[in-house]
Amino acid sequence: MAENELTRLHAVVEGRVQGVGFRYFVLETAEILGVTGWVRNRWDDTVEVIAEGPRADVERLFQALQRGPRAAYVSQVQQEWLPATGEFSSFMVKGTG
Repeated sequence: MAENELTRLHAVVEGRVQGVGFRYFVLETAEILGVTGWVRNRWDDTVEVIAEGPRADVERLFQALQRGPRAAYVSQVQQEWLPATGEFSSFMVKGTG
């Protein structure tokens, strides 16, 4: 896949990822990269991310998800790569779901 081809990432981040600024870390990183989509906390103490954009930028976001902000501890990131849908115009933080 070409690095500028649009792609979609669905990721679920596990570990100490709630109450540590993780969603806002993802929001800031996505905005810097120009990636669209959303991030939210889930009831099972994980963080879910849907992100779309050029493959290289979404891969950079995925790498950031594996690190997280300083106070976080990421134990695992489940990932699913899908075709982009183009449904998002920006990146946002959604309510817990």
